[in-house]
Amino acid sequence: MVQNPFAVSVEDVITHLMGDRVRGLEEEEALGRLSAHGPNQIPESGPKKRWRILADHLADPIIYILVVAAVLAFLFNDFLEGMAILIVILISVAIGFFMELQTVRSLEELRKMGQAMTYVLRSGQKVHIKASEVVPGDLLLVERGDVVAADARLIEVENLSVKESALTGESAQVSKTTNILHADIPLTDRSNMLFRGTTVTTGSGKAIVTATGRHTQLGHIQQMGVDALKERTPLEKKLKELSKWLIWLTLFFALIIIIMGYIRGEELLLMIETAVALAVAAIPEGLPIVATIALAQGMMRLSKKQVIIKKLEAVQTLGATDIICTDKTGTLTEDQMKVHSLEFGEQSLADIYHRKNDFLTSIKQHPVFHKMMMTAILCNNIDVESIEKQGDSIERALIDFATHMGYDPITVREKNPEKLELPFSEERKLMATAHRHQDHFHVYAKGAFENLTAHCDRIMCADGTKPFVNRQIWGKKVDILAEQGLRTLAFAYKEVKQEPVKQTLLEQLVFLGIMGFLDPAREDVKATIDTYKRAGIKVVMVTGDHPGTSEKIARDIGLLEREDDGTRQAVYRGKDLVTYMNASEVHNEQLRNASIFARVTPEQKLDLVRFYQKNNHIVGMIGDGINDVPALKKADIGIAMGVRGTEAAREVADVILKNDRFTAIELAIRQGRVVFQNIRQFVVYLLSCNLAEILSVGTAALLNLPSPLLPLQILFLNLVTDVFPALALGLGKGEEDVMEQPPKNPKDPIITSSDWVAILVYGLCIGIAVLGVVVYADSVLNLPSKTINNMAFYTLVLAQLVNVFNMPKRSESFFKNEVTANHWIWGAILLSLAITFGAYLVPVVATYLSLGPLSLAQMGTVIMFASGSLVLAQLVKRLIRLRVS
Repeated sequence: MVQNPFAVSVEDVITHLMGDRVRGLEEEEALGRLSAHGPNQIPESGPKKRWRILADHLADPIIYILVVAAVLAFLFNDFLEGMAILIVILISVAIGFFMELQTVRSLEELRKMGQAMTYVLRSGQKVHIKASEVVPGDLLLVERGDVVAADARLIEVENLSVKESALTGESAQVSKTTNILHADIPLTDRSNMLFRGTTVTTGSGKAIVTATGRHTQLGHIQQMGVDALKERTPLEKKLKELSKWLIWLTLFFALIIIIMGYIRGEELLLMIETAVALAVAAIPEGLPIVATIALAQGMMRLSKKQVIIKKLEAVQTLGATDIICTDKTGTLTEDQMKVHSLEFGEQSLADIYHRKNDFLTSIKQHPVFHKMMMTAILCNNIDVESIEKQGDSIERALIDFATHMGYDPITVREKNPEKLELPFSEERKLMATAHRHQDHFHVYAKGAFENLTAHCDRIMCADGTKPFVNRQIWGKKVDILAEQGLRTLAFAYKEVKQEPVKQTLLEQLVFLGIMGFLDPAREDVKATIDTYKRAGIKVVMVTGDHPGTSEKIARDIGLLEREDDGTRQAVYRGKDLVTYMNASEVHNEQLRNASIFARVTPEQKLDLVRFYQKNNHIVGMIGDGINDVPALKKADIGIAMGVRGTEAAREVADVILKNDRFTAIELAIRQGRVVFQNIRQFVVYLLSCNLAEILSVGTAALLNLPSPLLPLQILFLNLVTDVFPALALGLGKGEEDVMEQPPKNPKDPIITSSDWVAILVYGLCIGIAVLGVVVYADSVLNLPSKTINNMAFYTLVLAQLVNVFNMPKRSESFFKNEVTANHWIWGAILLSLAITFGAYLVPVVATYLSLGPLSLAQMGTVIMFASGSLVLAQLVKRLIRLRVS
């Protein structure tokens, strides 16, 4: 391999690689190098293996707790209980497994085969070989439409330009040369090099391969993606923390029961069995099922909106995101050059596509504008009869603009047949054509301002041509457009009676004016940016493009306010990151407040993501190019484009936008916030129900009261009266103003202090109701222990079902809120009641659950105590201003 081949002469590169610029490598030599260097491939991970998906879903702390509970059940010969817990594990893991498997299949459908073949010169012959067989020293032959197979130093170019946005983030095409460059020149300016994975847009060229496989720039970036460690999702972190709490609480209560029983002289085995019952009560068996289904439902909703979620937890991570770093080209912009500004005569026009039709009609009458349009159509190599109109992006923009202004390029060309062409070259930096028009000829030329005006001695105005004496003024106009990030193009023409020849084609041209070109912002992006601002989400543009272009687009989409007084820096360059990150807290604060980073390399994108994560932000990264891969992987949520995105970007991303629309992310974040709200709500519900079970069993054991619940009854409650209402909460549509709220603090646990207070209050109210039934039935009614157990069991069933109405915020009406409006809630309550009644009717189930008949009076007592738990909870909730957040 050659170090810095762009900074040495072509001859030195060829000598170093022992190549031949005429014959290329001999076949035998190429085979030897292929064996020595290996195939021209970059190792890529294939689709996620099925066993790996299964292993990931088994590696859940809640699943670990359930496995321990199942083992304990089997140790105490509670075979049915152990099997029931195993079924819970199977259901939870199966749902997550098959949802992620469906995503893997969707990704496999999205995979597109890159260019597998390329042309090289070997033994003096042009041969078509597999791209994987290209070796250092090969002579690559490229032309329009080719995807470059390896990194290579250019030897010959013919009007060659390459689109490198997938690699560098630059939206504009790069015109290629063979000139030697400085050794410290950035990647974006290495105009004498071809890079693997980029696309040739115009012309042709010959280049000697300097690097293959993992040694290419693409390979280097891919390796950074491999090395970038993926952060655990916020939901994974918070559920893990919650699981630790549950484990310690379970051990604490179980230990208390065993110690107190031992002190009272109870049998140790009986106390251990009671402790196991408490452990079963403490573990929310339904939590993994409900969490998985809630995430899966959000995943399916988003899939209908053309958003593919590769991993369930990514749904919730979207909702927690408070910073979105996004590429510019193709994401915020249309990825298509358009005419933006016009300068001719005394006219200065900007945002030309947004001008009213009557104004444009008047401009068309201007003689200078008409000549510029004729130049745009005739001094142009785009095939206007082709639907694709492939070729140079600027020339395509000229044809599109002419069509927009009412010109018919096909007709114009038919009436003005071309007689001579002086093609564009990197040395001339201009193009000129001559056309017959009736009995005389017109010459049209376009190119770089300095180069074109060197051939102009007059300028055309509305009242005719004049000496071109104000060249400096026009030069300043070009500079102003360039500072705004616009690519500029100058226009000139002349009329002659005799058919022109190449030698005199550029003599005595008449200057017409200049056009500024820009890849414009997408029309729907501004509204989405406004939504993010209201939601407390900061959008940061991170691009390899020109700072002026970046600032212009940022202002168009509202990322920078137009009334900005200019007292603070608007755009930061990638090189500023190194300086500011290692500087004072003031500089760190300036970086945190910045919204635009331009001329950013893949390494700097990765550093920026790390910087935000270090400052406790949940970072979303949107990208489509190879240059985005490391940052996409490192971000908390990586988002890739499905249509325009490279395979490498889609491979490492967590979310894929099938329709490539930036606005789809807003829908995904909304759904993610709803999912998180729902998860927090049903966790409060589940834990308050489980706490009631713990309090009931533990207190009854300590006070030597008849057991209100048996282990299998607890498991039945956790899988029926807990799960279905919790699942209904998980399927809720969420609050209407969810995108008007700021993102949750990433430091906050999934259950906040106010949520723990709510869990304690609701659990105590239900526990008081159950213990009240036990004491009343035992002390007042003097009922047998089995009847007391059944009354306590049914009281807990009903109390847990009505507990769902405690979940709305205190500020909301008890009768009209998101819970009462959720039809899934009512269905879950009816289903739970039906299953409970069915369990009583089926003799085998009733026997295992120790259920027997109750009189109407006894059922009335059950209903009274159960409903009393809801009334008591509502009173306490409003008295202490309890709020479930």
